[in-house]
Amino acid sequence: MFKKITVSVLALALVTLLSVDVKGQTGSLLGGNIFNSAITGTAIGAATMGVTNNSDFTPLRVGLGSGILFGAGMALYDVTTLPSGQQFYISGLINNGNNTSIILLLDTMYGAAGGALIGSAVMLIANKPIVDGLQYGSSIGTFAGFGLGLLDIFIFSERNENYISSSMSERHSLIQFSDSNLNIGLIQPRLYSFNEFSDNSLSVEFTPGLQLLSINKSF
Repeated sequence: MFKKITVSVLALALVTLLSVDVKGQTGSLLGGNIFNSAITGTAIGAATMGVTNNSDFTPLRVGLGSGILFGAGMALYDVTTLPSGQQFYISGLINNGNNTSIILLLDTMYGAAGGALIGSAVMLIANKPIVDGLQYGSSIGTFAGFGLGLLDIFIFSERNENYISSSMSERHSLIQFSDSNLNIGLIQPRLYSFNEFSDNSLSVEFTPGLQLLSINKSF
């Protein structure tokens, strides 16, 4: 009985922490990182079940618990790297957020979605059940996205610089690689204008588009 009461109190405290509009930056980072990492850990557990084709729920339990612990560690990492008096901000390769774990979560989800699409396409070509492609493709994609996410948050991402990340203010493309002399951008939104003459009148039309690749080199 005592154990059930203790678990209920801890669960209530966790839900309260995640749902209340926390004013303090530390509390906000703690709640956000734990919540996001719990979802990421659960996704990894589900991917493990998918790859092994096993209905045992142990990987989900281990993934959820590990995600909560990882989220607490990420919150500590965010707090210790946050400049005093500033709101936390991080800009990754593809996503931006107010805590580190959201970058990892989104990269993991993108990997799962991409893996599911590729797996389904392969099954269609091979005339095999699409369900198998969804299962194994999304599972492998989840691990791939998680691996990319770890590289993203610890190597490629940029953090606070006067509240706005420098990569956010300077980035023009969805994916951008830069050094001192070379700038490569992939998938850049553009707005194209066209002039049209008709019946002694001039009109300008604007059409949105995407520039797939841009390369700038300075010497």
